[in-house]
Amino acid sequence: MHGEWLRNALAMAAVIVLLLIYMFIRVSSKTFKSRTPEQGAATYTLDSLTDGVKEQLHQLTHGQLADLGLHDVEYRKRLNKQNELKRALKGCVTGDISDKQYVKSFIRELLRTKLRLDEQAMNLIIPFDHHKQLTSADKFDIILFLFKQEHQDDALSRLLEKYELAVPRVLEGYGEDPVYAVNAADIDLIYEHEIRMLTAGEKLDLIVQRLYQHYKGFSVIDELREQRIDGISGGVSGVVGRLLQSPIQDSYRLDEIPMSTERESIWLFYKGVSIHLSFLSFDQPNELRRVCQNIYKFNHPGQLTEAVGYKVNEMKDGSRVVVVRPPFSEGWAFFVRKFDVQKATLAQLIQGDNAEMAVKLLAFLMKGSRITAVTGSQGSGKTTLLMAMIQHIYATYPIRVQEMSFELQLRKLYSRRNILSFRETAHISGQQGLDLQKKTDGTVNILGEVASDEVAAWMIQMSQVASLFTVFTHHAKTFPDLILSLRNSLLKCGIFQQEQLAEEQVVQVVHFDVHLKRTHDGRRFIERVTECLPGEPDTHGIVKAGSSRNVLEYRDGAYHAVNPLSRRSIQDMEQQMQPQDLEAFRAFVLNAWGESA
Repeated sequence: MHGEWLRNALAMAAVIVLLLIYMFIRVSSKTFKSRTPEQGAATYTLDSLTDGVKEQLHQLTHGQLADLGLHDVEYRKRLNKQNELKRALKGCVTGDISDKQYVKSFIRELLRTKLRLDEQAMNLIIPFDHHKQLTSADKFDIILFLFKQEHQDDALSRLLEKYELAVPRVLEGYGEDPVYAVNAADIDLIYEHEIRMLTAGEKLDLIVQRLYQHYKGFSVIDELREQRIDGISGGVSGVVGRLLQSPIQDSYRLDEIPMSTERESIWLFYKGVSIHLSFLSFDQPNELRRVCQNIYKFNHPGQLTEAVGYKVNEMKDGSRVVVVRPPFSEGWAFFVRKFDVQKATLAQLIQGDNAEMAVKLLAFLMKGSRITAVTGSQGSGKTTLLMAMIQHIYATYPIRVQEMSFELQLRKLYSRRNILSFRETAHISGQQGLDLQKKTDGTVNILGEVASDEVAAWMIQMSQVASLFTVFTHHAKTFPDLILSLRNSLLKCGIFQQEQLAEEQVVQVVHFDVHLKRTHDGRRFIERVTECLPGEPDTHGIVKAGSSRNVLEYRDGAYHAVNPLSRRSIQDMEQQMQPQDLEAFRAFVLNAWGESA
């Protein structure tokens, strides 16, 4: 009797175990059921695969491993893998390339083992073998993929240069004026020239990337953002969705050019010009919004809300990102600026006839501890030039940096130097950060941008007593504009009450202005280097505002030495230089200007 009961209990237990195994298999394969191509192309879609990938990764990261009855070693192994996947899923949205590759490897494995995609199924997802059915975005993904195999991060720039796409052209849909844009016709032409037979592995890689960018990536800009470009933005053109439904929209039309929407608003910043990628668009209505809500998240800068309508932050790779949203802006938009530290040397940045003179002058300004402003319009290359100039500051000098966001990335360039950067936060103002720098043993102060009256006023005071010298950037168009702007900041902050006294103070502090210019076709150069000449004190000890003169100018594609450096500047610079640089500096002055003033 007892034996029969035991046999029945064992049989019942076996049935239960088999039932549990069956249920587990059903749950695990719920998303990825075995399908055949005969069931139709609708079975294999990017949307359905994306949903499946989301569900599978959710199960992998939130599954209760304790319920599986694993051995300790296997349990720890799976737990570590689960935690690593969780970390990568959070990190990939910050611009971390290694986390992105880790997540993509998981997606690839899911498609390979769960769905068991064959090449026929891949062609149903993206019609690789039916070229006429491919969209412009499909073709561009394939083109960029092929170029990346040979050129890696330079793939996009090689593509633009090879097909001369970064030049102004008259294009259909833009009116009669030349514009910087790449349209669907360009992509069709390039595709015909570049396409070759893709392997099954290459097709799978393209599908994995497409799934990733719509799940955890940055939509259609995901791969573009990683290329060696100046930047990329979205949401900055086209009609905002809500206005498309407005009955009065036609009253705003000034021409017959077809309207585009904010979804078709991806702009590439390349070699100083903005290029509209009109063939690309955010597929879903909320895709632009999703990108804006995720692209700034590195280091948890706080939420972008209606009350906090913009965020300025950096990404994991050092790119600066700005996001804005309604009601602060008319629509959702993002701006990513990249700063290529690999090219941040003066010899590479300064081009043109006699460029060596400009390179040497900037290097000697740093070795001579001159308080120097780098001025110019947005996109003229101020930050990149500043990064290069710092190479010529003596390595023994501790450097302290104040920025709005960590753009300069100086410790990547000069990892063995004494450098520490600070930035504004929600609770610490730029002024407070600059005050703190007095207590951090800094010899040289770098200001990423003098953008507020408080920072400008503090910079003037700091340059007099708190550091050996200061280098900063500013948006002034002319040297008088720079002086007046800094003077007005002193007045607004209440440090001075009289304009003349405030201006005299500024003139005594600022030594040189390196002004950059960017032409309409994206060329960048140093338009002038201006020396500030403070007046001498009169018999009553009052110093009157002095004057200025250009010591170097860019004319007709070449750099020319014009007015010589003042005797006072030469003497002050020589006092700050180390012995090995003195003779080279004197030879440079003699060769450039002959006798100095």
